Amino acid sequence: MLVDEAEITIEGGHGGPGKVSFFRKGRGPDGGTGGKGGDVYFAGTSDLTALNRFAGKKFFKADDGEAGLSNQKSGKDARDLEIILPVGTLVTDLEMGEKWEINHPEERLLICEGGLGGLGNYDLRSARNTTPMHAQQGLPGKKRDLSLSLRYIADFGLIGLPNAGKSSLLNELTAANVKTADYPFTTLEPNLGVFNPSTSSGRPLVVADVPGLIEGASSGKGLGIRFLKHIEKVPVILHCLAADSDDVHRDYRVIREELKKYSKELVKKKEIILLTKTDTVSPEKVEEGLRILKPTKKKVLPVSIYDWDALEKLKELLFKN
Repeated sequence: MLVDEAEITIEGGHGGPGKVSFFRKGRGPDGGTGGKGGDVYFAGTSDLTALNRFAGKKFFKADDGEAGLSNQKSGKDARDLEIILPVGTLVTDLEMGEKWEINHPEERLLICEGGLGGLGNYDLRSARNTTPMHAQQGLPGKKRDLSLSLRYIADFGLIGLPNAGKSSLLNELTAANVKTADYPFTTLEPNLGVFNPSTSSGRPLVVADVPGLIEGASSGKGLGIRFLKHIEKVPVILHCLAADSDDVHRDYRVIREELKKYSKELVKKKEIILLTKTDTVSPEKVEEGLRILKPTKKKVLPVSIYDWDALEKLKELLFKN
């Protein structure tokens, strides 16, 4: 199961305590300062399953700094803690409302600073107190309660009503192996696939298959709005409409309305309409669907997973976009 949302608590390391110590033969204090607690960083990765580690563990803390030593020696600073997050993760501080976003692999963000080490009695000495008998304990690291939400950064997003053929199409276009069946909501979580150009000059393209939306999805019906976020960053939407539907225009409007209710920016994205499952209907039915969808003024392409020529045309179209 792919984890795309999590709530965790992170904390910087506690600063090490200062040392209470004295030179021999009454030469005064020599206790050193404690080491600094470790900082907590988030770093990006292209591995979109990286949030899976948060399914069980919810608390992460950097190491504490080491205690100060005699002879004015400071304790060692603790190592920083680096937590790997997938590219496309939105991080929100649940208390302060601060937000960060991981946009690139290897990107590194400082989220929680470790506490400073406490002063030893050598640094606490003064003209009034030449032999302090105490040292500072060190400061705690910063602590945050965070929400993590993954929004895929894909080239294309497959959307449509349940059972519109999205997963089957993803399997044919890419190396994905998504479960398919002839009933709604076979896909219960988003899936990704990558397909390569026919020539070495093009780069691989990433396609996201978003679980089927239904009327009312933007307000939580069906699988709800949980998956709509995954197409917020997709530059091109592939809107799948089943050719065997009794009303393809209605199906189209239902999804468009849900996109608009969720975010007006979604309906502004470039959209290619795919009339799927053309092998299940007559050529006349396919032509009727194309005629009905013509007023959308969008590129409409009839496809079937059993039609090699249609799939090749689709791939060619995608690489041009």
